[in-house]
Amino acid sequence: MTRYSKLAAYFSGTVATALLGAASVVPATAAAPCMGPGAPTTTQTKCLTAIAIPGNPLRSYDISWVNPNRGEYYLADRSNAGIDIIDTTHLTFKRTIGGFVGIKLNAKGGVDNNHSGPDGVTSHSHWVYAGDGDSTLKVIDLFATSNPIKQSISTGGTTRLDEIALTADGRLLFGANNAEDPPFGTLFEANGNDHTSHVRVIIRVTVDPAIMPAGAGLSIEQPAWDQTTKRFYTSIPVIADNPPGCNFGQLAGPVTCHGGVLVTDPHNPKAVEGAFNPATHTGVVKLAACGPNGATVGVDDELMLGCTPGNNPSDTQTTIFSAKTTQSVSVNGITGSDEVYFNAGDRRYYLGASKNPGGAVLGVVDAETKFFIEKVPQSSGSHSVAADSHHNLIFVPQNAPVAVVGTGGDTTAVGAGICGTSNGCVAVYRHNVDEDDADAGDR
Repeated sequence: MTRYSKLAAYFSGTVATALLGAASVVPATAAAPCMGPGAPTTTQTKCLTAIAIPGNPLRSYDISWVNPNRGEYYLADRSNAGIDIIDTTHLTFKRTIGGFVGIKLNAKGGVDNNHSGPDGVTSHSHWVYAGDGDSTLKVIDLFATSNPIKQSISTGGTTRLDEIALTADGRLLFGANNAEDPPFGTLFEANGNDHTSHVRVIIRVTVDPAIMPAGAGLSIEQPAWDQTTKRFYTSIPVIADNPPGCNFGQLAGPVTCHGGVLVTDPHNPKAVEGAFNPATHTGVVKLAACGPNGATVGVDDELMLGCTPGNNPSDTQTTIFSAKTTQSVSVNGITGSDEVYFNAGDRRYYLGASKNPGGAVLGVVDAETKFFIEKVPQSSGSHSVAADSHHNLIFVPQNAPVAVVGTGGDTTAVGAGICGTSNGCVAVYRHNVDEDDADAGDR
């Protein structure tokens, strides 16, 4: 029996339903069936179920992450001012770890992304790391029965610590303060597998102002770690002079500059990074036809970059970038992504394409062939995605309807159909994959 068949059998019938209900620790988390445009029967990626989050309806959330070794999914849930944890084996909600600033509103009553939190989230062993809206890194000990936040470390900014990434051994962490002017990254010493927390700031990293001039609202976004090159790769939505004479925001009218990738050597970090230096394999690589937000490492040290016309209206493709050679190729059929995630189980990229023309979708790209496969409709604003490589499950948060939460809510009926409620949820998708292929992906 394939892994897919085992999973299908596990979640079919009244016995499986009873098991799911018994495993839940909060009554409000009973799984709901998927319905509507977000649950098509013709796609390879099919909606399996939906998991409700107790507390406030989901108006605002940010990045999500899966630790497959612990069988846990983590969501930066601003609506409930905490990190939600879902059991990816039994598909049940476990708990929310609070202590974050939550939703902050702007003068118009909308969500102030620059000061709300939590934002970025990642994990290694029993440690979860999350950026907050007050420019702090929160360090969470999952073994703690009380007071799980063991450290709150300031990066020295006044706006959120956004997306973050860890080395494979969990010893070094890089985080982006995307909303500062100029934006900066922070390299931290992290905990690895240690029993006590000793996280500290190593260095702040900025980009040469000739590449990222102050005053134009430029930012840095999602970092990712490549184990072969031993470098962090951080997406930069827009850089100056790419191409020469372009508008990066210093002029009226649409932005015409493309983005780049910041390459950081954490063992020889620099306070100011300039143009890419092939000798040190560090600095800013210019991209063609891509203004990226998301970044994730896939097969053969290649990165999927979540390009979006929200950064540059002409960037209507998606890019796969080689960490080894810094060369890139374009993928047609999908654009407008924020978080992107590689699933080693089926060797596919999954894209939270909230700014896809025509509406938010979950995009799917084959990492081996680099071909676009399909897109599945999602609630408006659905920009977060993570995958469990052990179970080949894909997790996509859904906004509650605008009629329930106001500005920031789902303006379509897609999310409510997926969730089966008007409170938002985390949708769970699966992809049919042979067990031999899944095991190869894990290796």
